[in-house]
Amino acid sequence: MTYQVHIIGGGLAGSEAAWQLAQRGVKVRLSEMRGGGDRTAAHQGDGLAELVCSNSFRSDDDEKNAVGLLHHEMRRLDSLIMRAAEKARVPAGSALAVDRDIFSADVEQHLHDHPNVEIVRERVDTLPENGPTIVATGPLTAPSLAESIGKATSTQSLAFFDAIAPIVHYETIDMSICWMQSRWDKQSGPDSDGKDYINCPMNKEEYLAFHQGLLDGEKTEFKEWEKDTPYFDGCMPIEVMASRGVDTLRFGPMKPVGLDDPRTATPEFPQGRWPYAVVQLRQDNKLGTLWNMVGFQTKLKYGAQVELFRTIPGLQNAEFARLGGLHRNTFINSPVLLDRQLRLKGAEHIRFAGQITGCEGYVESSAIGLLTGMMAAAELQNRPWQSPPASSAMGALLSHITGDAETESYQPMNVNFGLFPPMHDVKKKQRKEAYTTRGKADFGDWLKTLEPLPA
Repeated sequence: MTYQVHIIGGGLAGSEAAWQLAQRGVKVRLSEMRGGGDRTAAHQGDGLAELVCSNSFRSDDDEKNAVGLLHHEMRRLDSLIMRAAEKARVPAGSALAVDRDIFSADVEQHLHDHPNVEIVRERVDTLPENGPTIVATGPLTAPSLAESIGKATSTQSLAFFDAIAPIVHYETIDMSICWMQSRWDKQSGPDSDGKDYINCPMNKEEYLAFHQGLLDGEKTEFKEWEKDTPYFDGCMPIEVMASRGVDTLRFGPMKPVGLDDPRTATPEFPQGRWPYAVVQLRQDNKLGTLWNMVGFQTKLKYGAQVELFRTIPGLQNAEFARLGGLHRNTFINSPVLLDRQLRLKGAEHIRFAGQITGCEGYVESSAIGLLTGMMAAAELQNRPWQSPPASSAMGALLSHITGDAETESYQPMNVNFGLFPPMHDVKKKQRKEAYTTRGKADFGDWLKTLEPLPA
C-alpha cells in the first residue's frame, strides 16, 4: 500500500493516530518494532496498544473529574482506544478498567481490518528526512531512534531516570504561613517584582523531623530493566541528598539564605529573619494554578509523600496535582521544540504524539495521538485546523504541552483541573462540576466546526 503518513510506534498514541487518519481517508503505514524480532524490556507481548503497567484508565466520572472529562471528549471523537476499552471493560467502580488482552486484541483487529492501514513489524532507527511522520514511540523508545531524536532536537540524552517533583494546587497552600519572595528579592525579568516563589518556613525542630522522615519513608524499588539508567542532571532525588548529611538540604534546595520570613519581623529586623530551612514552590503553569516543589523530586511512595509533605508549614492541607516519582522515561521538551500543531520546529514534516511529548498516562497519551492524527489529516487535505478550546480537557492538555508549561521545569503531566483556565468566581465545592460543565459546552461548540467524517 502506498501510504501518506508514516506512524512510528504502535502503542496507544500511535494506534489512535492511525485510526483517526484512516477514518478520514488517509493511508497509513504503522511501524511497530515488536513482532519484528525486537522487544522492549517492559512489554510482555507483540500486540498493539499493550498496557504495560496498570489496566486502569482511571476515573470515568465526566462530571467532577478531569480524566473522566477527557474520556467523554474522546468518545465524542470516535476514539478507537475508548471504543476498545468499552468492549474490554471489567468491574472497577467509578473507574474504567479493562481486560488487557481483550483490549489490545480489539485495537489491533480494528486497525488490521481497516483498508487504509498497513501494519508493518519493523524497527525504525532514524527519523525520516521527508514525508509526513508521526513519532509515537513512548517512554521506551529504542536507543537508536532516541539517538536520532536527540540529534534532531539538540538533546544529548533522552533516556534517564525521570525524578519528578510534586506539584501543588495553589488554592490549597496556606498563605497565612507562606509568603512570596525570590531569594535576595532577585527579579527574573522586566515583569518580575522579586516575588516569584512561594516560601514555606521551617524551624530547626520541624526540619530535623522532616529530614528523618525522608530517610525513613518507604521508597519505590527499581525494576530490573531500570537499574543501569542514570539520573538526569539536576534531578537527584531529595531523599538521596538527605542521606548525604543532615545539613545537605539546608545548603541545597532548602537553603534559607536571602529569604526573610515576614512573620518574624521586629523593629530591629522589619523585613523578618531567615528561617532555619525553607521549602520553595515555583509557578508551574502560566495560569498560576499549579506550583512545583523546587528540588523535591523523589522516589518515596505516594502515601509516604502525602503524609510527609503535609508536615511542611503551609502545606498541611495541600492537594497535589501530581506526586513525585522516579522511572525510566523518554520525552522531549515539547513547549520548546513543538509548535501548536505538535510539529517539530525546523522539521515540520515530523509530529510527535503520546508520552514522548511529556503527557503522562494511558488516556492522555491516546488523546494526544488522536489530536495528532486529526491535525495531520487536516494538513494533508488542506482543511483549516483549529485546536479544541483550552477549557476542554483535550485543549488544556494540548496547550500545556505546546507552550503553556514552564519550559525549564517541564516534566510529564497527567490531565488535571490545574491546567484549565481558572474559575475563581465559583465556590471551591462547586468548581470541579463547573469545569466539566463549561468544558463540555465549549467542546460541543468546537465539534460543530469540524467537517463530518467520510461516509
